[in-house]
Amino acid sequence: MNGYHRGAILFAGLVVLPVFLAMRSQSQSQSQSGQTRALSGKEWPLVGGDLTGERYSTLTQINLQTVQKLGSAWESKRFEDGGTSIATPVIKDGLMFVTAGTHVYALNPKTGEVIWNYRTDMHPAPTCCNAEGREGTSGTALVGTNIISGLGLPNRQGVAFGEGKIFVGLTDGHIIAIDEKTGQREWSQQIGEDRRPGQTASPAPIYWNGMVFGGLASGDWHISGRVTALDAKTGRELWHFFMVPGPGEVGHDTWPQDDVWKGGGGGVWFSGTMDPDLGLVYFTGGNAVPRGGELRPGNNLFTSSVVAIDVKTGKVRWYFQPVHHDIWGVDAHSTVLYDAEVGGRPRKALGIIRGDGYLFLLDRETGKPIFPVEERPVPQNAFDKTSPTQPFPVGGESMLPDCSAWKDKIPAGFVLGCQFTPASSDKPNILATGFGVHIAPMSYSPQTGYFYAQGNASLSWRRRAEDPYYDGGFGPVPGLKNHAVLAAIDSRTDKVAWTKDVTYAENGSLTTAGGLLFRLVGDGNLAAYNAKTGDVVWQFQTGNAGEGGPPSSYEIDGEQYVAAVAGYSVWAFKLGGTAQPGTAPKLPSSSADNGGYNGPIQDIDHIETGSLFREIRGGQRYFADEYAFNPYRARVKVGTRVMWTNNGQTVHAIVAVDGSWTTGPMNPTERGYMTFDKPGTYNYTCKEHPWSYGQVIVVADDAQDKARTEGQASRGDIQKANDAQSGGFYTIDQATRGRNVYSQNCGTCHGDNLGGQDPAPALVGDAFMTLWAGHSVGDLFDRTRTTMPQASPGSLSPQAYLDVVAYLLRSNDFPSGKQELNDSPAVLKGMTISQK
Repeated sequence: MNGYHRGAILFAGLVVLPVFLAMRSQSQSQSQSGQTRALSGKEWPLVGGDLTGERYSTLTQINLQTVQKLGSAWESKRFEDGGTSIATPVIKDGLMFVTAGTHVYALNPKTGEVIWNYRTDMHPAPTCCNAEGREGTSGTALVGTNIISGLGLPNRQGVAFGEGKIFVGLTDGHIIAIDEKTGQREWSQQIGEDRRPGQTASPAPIYWNGMVFGGLASGDWHISGRVTALDAKTGRELWHFFMVPGPGEVGHDTWPQDDVWKGGGGGVWFSGTMDPDLGLVYFTGGNAVPRGGELRPGNNLFTSSVVAIDVKTGKVRWYFQPVHHDIWGVDAHSTVLYDAEVGGRPRKALGIIRGDGYLFLLDRETGKPIFPVEERPVPQNAFDKTSPTQPFPVGGESMLPDCSAWKDKIPAGFVLGCQFTPASSDKPNILATGFGVHIAPMSYSPQTGYFYAQGNASLSWRRRAEDPYYDGGFGPVPGLKNHAVLAAIDSRTDKVAWTKDVTYAENGSLTTAGGLLFRLVGDGNLAAYNAKTGDVVWQFQTGNAGEGGPPSSYEIDGEQYVAAVAGYSVWAFKLGGTAQPGTAPKLPSSSADNGGYNGPIQDIDHIETGSLFREIRGGQRYFADEYAFNPYRARVKVGTRVMWTNNGQTVHAIVAVDGSWTTGPMNPTERGYMTFDKPGTYNYTCKEHPWSYGQVIVVADDAQDKARTEGQASRGDIQKANDAQSGGFYTIDQATRGRNVYSQNCGTCHGDNLGGQDPAPALVGDAFMTLWAGHSVGDLFDRTRTTMPQASPGSLSPQAYLDVVAYLLRSNDFPSGKQELNDSPAVLKGMTISQK
């Protein structure tokens, strides 16, 4: 690592010590409730509500008895540039603050009116000799600005408030401070490494008494995740803490004594929490790098861990690791601080949930478990240097189904594994229960004593490449029936109080002293639940499905509000609100309609038995997948002779899933053929590798041409604004160019096959339609050009972004035509992505 990584001075003691002593003096005069509750719940200055991260409101005006009178008070204007958000609204000093797309917005929390907005990729021309235009200038919002490509976007989780400033993490590793009243930038500080791609100040910062605490993620790019403390007035760094410890640092002995620790990992993805009485700030580190465990024997601290850091020194006070020697990519969850009673005595406690749905409850002063934790033997893979045991809370219950519940639900050809079943290049057909509870933040209600969490009950294909540094995608698995779970876990017993199967949405919840739990539902509704039972007691349609953020609550002029970001705008609710609901979005039909196949369809009669996947981290890395057909879904006219070529290294015989036809065995380089005389959908697999699946869609002679130009074979179509465009709105050549641009700039995060990789969403099939159905092609274009590539948004040419949009539309089977998609507003805004 460079000199900054290990040689930087942690803090200037003469400056930090007075700040810390003042902080301690103030904290000693405050009770636990007083130090964390913001003005009795009337404001919401941090995304977690307060320093505990409980996401709990003490307001009671909206409650189980009055919630039926709850209505919408207002909906804000749509965010600019097609931006969407998953941020939690922050409310302070009569203003509401959210991040969306390229902007930070200040809204009137009573009316939704935009007071100011600050665009992070626009800055005034440099006044001196600064070529980057970042320092020596004032960040005026949308006044006299020039677009400078490559500057970071606001993190999507939201902002923190303190000292009249809004603190925002950017996707290029900077944290900036914006004046709350004027929207002007006051300072900017890089908490990562200058000019390094892939790093991002992903979590919303937290503020307390003159200090701002931020985290750096994207450690998978040869950059260690870290926590940094900054002076809130100036942005000057006070200290930093690396999640991957170097020589001489606590935890370094859990890594091999070579340079593999320099590979990064331990990304800090979630906002921290803090206990001022203890002088501790708590953050979690994500997965280890490289993904292949053979290069890094040991537990690999502090990846997949929660760490308590001394706010005075930046040194680790204690740690707890829910996943040892992570080879599964388990990013640790956010922490929640709460007050427990154990053996009749009060205890300062901390809750953290593991991705498989087990809740660990710890003493937040010492890190010792409140309930016993035991190390249990888990499946082993000697090559991957797996840990012989993993921790489990004694008597605790997972909110997700046990792996045995999936016994009869896996596609033919696969074998079932459990959460800690290791991937193996020698056994490529393992489907195992996933770690699906590590994205949406938890909430906690002191009233019920319950933690509330949500996640996806799913199976994942446990595969790995021979290259330990390859961390990209693999072939698809059709027919998996995943479902989302909302659960309450009792903090007094660590047992599940209730679970509900729900529509999936990757956002967290809000609990209130009114006995309610609020969360956005994947179908566009904001729902209120009885926090004790999990029963839905109220809901309101926002009109935006898919993306959204955890709600917050506040009080103005004696009225309680609940606010949430729902896709393209903010909605606020109060008793007696009269604003009309949005139009319920038409959700995509289930991929079960296609036999469980969900992916791009290519008009091609030549299929290869294997595929080449690629990722770009530390240079381009490739994986030749013997078990993924290329293309996965092909469309041909009736009577076409389809050819399969064995481009792999072993024998492949293509056979129909129903056994009705076969090509016969093909040795490497050999070809097999099948002629399809009737229209229909033909699903097939490989006799020797029955976990490999593909699909041929056969259409009538004129149907394929019609599908290409009018989208009749797809699940949806686009209504053309310009009839002069004969049969479509982009060309095949344009989409082909877009595929090349996408592969070079977008495939690393979203996958070469558009299948998505956490946290980047899939861009094909149901996931794409959930996000974009009902929106214009212009919205898709604006979102793409202003936010992508993440490492350097806006850095491509307008034509390149148009080409990428054409590729995405073609991949989702929307119609092509004779004219290229152009950036005419009338064309872009006049075409609506719709679902039949």
